[in-house]
Amino acid sequence: MIRIRPLGSVNSEILYFLKNGLSQVFGAAKILSEIKLPKDCYNSLRDQYNSTCILRRLEPIWITLGVTDVDMYANGLNFVFGEAEVGGTRAVVSTYRLRLNADMELLKIRILKEAIHEIGHVLGLRHCKDRSCVMCFSNSVFEVDI
Repeated sequence: MIRIRPLGSVNSEILYFLKNGLSQVFGAAKILSEIKLPKDCYNSLRDQYNSTCILRRLEPIWITLGVTDVDMYANGLNFVFGEAEVGGTRAVVSTYRLRLNADMELLKIRILKEAIHEIGHVLGLRHCKDRSCVMCFSNSVFEVDI
């Protein structure tokens, strides 16, 4: 069971698309109630949220996927689409940077790819080099689209 936890206000169309797509891939998914983004994860100098900080605030139950619409970064990176605990239980993804040149349909496909990618890490998968593999590292939305 994939547990989808909205972090702040997230478009319900995106959440239900994720629920349906993740259910097809992983067997079952459900949307949990929304929680607020942790204020202490916000970096005012960068005007971004630290994804590792957010990740650690998610409850470590089953596989929990946090979904947000804020800009995120991880230490050493300018931005991230998401982050996960490799072999753990928690992952987080954001629509913020995935919106670039995207209508709603493309945005939903991009966020689903990123969610599957991050859940793959939770399940112990590492990055691969095949550009058509969902586990390939994406540094831009154009790479996500591949």
